[in-house]
Amino acid sequence: MMATRASSGFEHHRSRFEAQRDKLTTYFDSTARKAWIDLTSDTKVSGIRATVRAGRDAMREVLLSWLPHDLRRCRVLDAGCGTGTLSVLAARRGAEVVGVDVAGGLVAIARERCPSFLGHGRIHWRVGDMLDPAHGRFDHVVAMDSLIHYRPEDIVATLVSLAERCDGSIVFTHAPSTPMLRAMHTTGLLFPRSDRAPAIVPVREADLIVMIEEALPGWHVGRTQRIGSGFYISNALELVRD
Repeated sequence: MMATRASSGFEHHRSRFEAQRDKLTTYFDSTARKAWIDLTSDTKVSGIRATVRAGRDAMREVLLSWLPHDLRRCRVLDAGCGTGTLSVLAARRGAEVVGVDVAGGLVAIARERCPSFLGHGRIHWRVGDMLDPAHGRFDHVVAMDSLIHYRPEDIVATLVSLAERCDGSIVFTHAPSTPMLRAMHTTGLLFPRSDRAPAIVPVREADLIVMIEEALPGWHVGRTQRIGSGFYISNALELVRD
């Protein structure tokens, strides 16, 4: 009976994850494609988007700093790679990177922007599900802002799935539950639907850590850090295999 309930719970989380993933695919491959191309380039953007760009740059540096400096002989999964900046930086440190995203249009941009020379590193660009076991095993997994649209229980289920194929660490971000972010989220719902991203889900860090520790025996939460830059607020967590 317990096994049946566990299986049923997993299928429920998986179904909800896939439904949200499909919404994100549609959004990033249509409505938001141009905006994200601009945001992740040197193109001049509005003041609000400039704060988001600065926040994302700072968060990317945090997550990369939690990985070994020398990534030679390491496989890294960039789960939700977008236009590929983090993948390129990890590859330049020697990693074999799998950069995967559900938005094919963003992965196409990542391929176009990818330098021809990456030193000892290399990148395999893929369009699809970050949880696909066909991607293989990894020493490290990075999921930057790719889980912020999911409920805490679905975040944890996703981490459990990723942990099954990770031998070292998982570094990821979630949207922290702060009064400012909740207010910004509420305000965002007033914008026209065509201009609005799928809802960000604010999550209390303490609650998420408890859920992770219960669901992932053999792993522990390491470092945490919050980045706040204007309209960008995100919280980083590091999970390390014991």
